[in-house]
Amino acid sequence: MNFNKKYLTRGIAKNANINIEDSRLILESFLSLVKNRSKISIVKLSSFGTFSFKKSPTRIGRNPKTKESYIIPTMDKLNFRPSNITKKRFN
Repeated sequence: MNFNKKYLTRGIAKNANINIEDSRLILESFLSLVKNRSKISIVKLSSFGTFSFKKSPTRIGRNPKTKESYIIPTMDKLNFRPSNITKKRFN
C-alpha cells in the first residue's frame, strides 16, 4: 500500500471533519516544519519515528542508453527511521 499526499490529505480531512483544502495545508505545514527542523538537528516524534538529513557521497553514474559516465554530486537527503511501534503497525 502506497501513501501519497492525496491519500493522507483525504484521511486527515475525514478524521478531523475538515475540508480537503485545510487538511492539505496542515499536511504541507507539517512536512515543511519537519524538513526545516531536521536540517538543523534530528527530529524525533514519539511512537512514530525519527527524521534526519544525511549526505549522500559523490559517486559515478552511468547513462544506460549511451553508456556515458558522469559524476553525481553530493546531496542532502531526508531520512526517516520508523520506531518499533510504527514498524509493528505496518507489518
